[in-house]
Amino acid sequence: MITVDRLVNVLGGYGVRLFGRPEARSTWLRSVAMPEACEHHVAGDLLLAVGTCSIDEAVRWAAAARAEAVLVRPAPDTEGAGEADVERKAAALGHRHGVAVLLADPAVSWSQLAGVVYGLVLESRETASGRGPTDLFALADNLADVIGGAVTIEDRHSRVLAYSRSQQAGDPARLETIVARRVPDRLRELFRQQGVLARLAATDEPVFVPPDAGHGLTGRMAVAVRAGRELLGSVWVTCERPLTGAHRHALADGALTVALHLLRSRTSADLERQVESNLVIRLLEGSADAATAISRLGLAPRTMRVIAIRAYTPDDRHAALLLAFEEATAGFGWSRPGRSALLGDTLYTLLPAEPAEPAEAARRWIRTLHAELPTRVRVTAGISAPAEVTELPSGRQEADECLALNESAEPGAVPPAYDDSWDDILLRRLRATARTGRIPARGPVSTLLRHDSSHGTHFAATLRVWLECQGDLTLAANRLEVHPNTVRNRLRKMGELTPLDLGDARQRLAMTIMLAAAADEPRR
Repeated sequence: MITVDRLVNVLGGYGVRLFGRPEARSTWLRSVAMPEACEHHVAGDLLLAVGTCSIDEAVRWAAAARAEAVLVRPAPDTEGAGEADVERKAAALGHRHGVAVLLADPAVSWSQLAGVVYGLVLESRETASGRGPTDLFALADNLADVIGGAVTIEDRHSRVLAYSRSQQAGDPARLETIVARRVPDRLRELFRQQGVLARLAATDEPVFVPPDAGHGLTGRMAVAVRAGRELLGSVWVTCERPLTGAHRHALADGALTVALHLLRSRTSADLERQVESNLVIRLLEGSADAATAISRLGLAPRTMRVIAIRAYTPDDRHAALLLAFEEATAGFGWSRPGRSALLGDTLYTLLPAEPAEPAEAARRWIRTLHAELPTRVRVTAGISAPAEVTELPSGRQEADECLALNESAEPGAVPPAYDDSWDDILLRRLRATARTGRIPARGPVSTLLRHDSSHGTHFAATLRVWLECQGDLTLAANRLEVHPNTVRNRLRKMGELTPLDLGDARQRLAMTIMLAAAADEPRR
């Protein structure tokens, strides 16, 4: 069961577009119908119009099936009508018959389209905890009934996917876990010290966790959920003593069933992530038609901020980034404000923003994402200025440069936005140019810098402050914490070392730029 919106978002990567009844995007699809060779009158929420290339016929079939939407591969028009005419016809028929018309690219096979549609509509589910089949809750209830304890199903990052409705056999630790939708850090540390997590990662055998009144724990049994050698998650059930016999077998069998559910759910989720990522990357690289790509992403054609994020722990620079990507893409369709992609070692998110809107909304999004990650994960981020959809490649560069600023700052520093940090970014660019040797090696500033290095003088710093103070000797002296005569004497000695035409505005500007490029860090 998914919405038309999400179906269109995913199928957009296969050239499918929605026409007619745009309000139908929020409609839930619970079933799929495909006409039989001898019987076209079938029933279902989504009709696959296999067997016809006519939009008129496909819409009639859908109306007879009482379908909310129909997917059709129109035949190439032989009467000279253009693509726009076909689209207008599809929209008109959809409005007339109350059906959302999805036009597929004729180059895509029906078998490919049907495989994706059946996988999404019949196997994809959504839960309050994000991605994951709703059947997991029913499975948790069944396990709880058979075993007689409260059941919790978690993913490999200790986030709650489902739990049984029975709370009689629960305990304070379980309640806290369900409310927070993840195992608290103090409990994870306890399980780590007891070797529970290591044993779950290494074996398929159920592991008993003894009671711990100090942590609000009654006894419980845990078993790994695994696909081959890959750990997908775990199943936990409260119990006073280790399970044996039929109860132990039921727990092990339940873990196998959970694994199948998670694999199906991940296949669907990965498909949507792939489509979303490809579109976002093409927008950031400027290789896509911006209006079409934004439409396929389900976003309005408005200004956006590009957010660049890196996430890592001291001992791993990859797992945390993948976890951040999963968090950024949790939820479907209109349930998320932005769209994200992984590109290299950076997570990029397109977040709608008003042209004059401050960057605080983007910072709140970053804080929310960070809060969902383990406490050991460090997150650095950069935020672009608001950009039109055709300016997103420039927005990506701005976000990258703000990210570099944040990475060089103290841990916990507020992620910079280009609106507020363009001057620091300009100075970084100048310093990068200076490091490549692309500034003059000779001239007044170079001479003063060499003299300072050889003789321990402070001529370059004095000149920089004097220029910043626009020639005000008293103000410059106060900033340098020296007497005004000292500033005057240093300027005189500088003029003896190298020609300084301080009365020339162009030379003052050039010296200011070169001195800024020579500085080590932005002075804020």
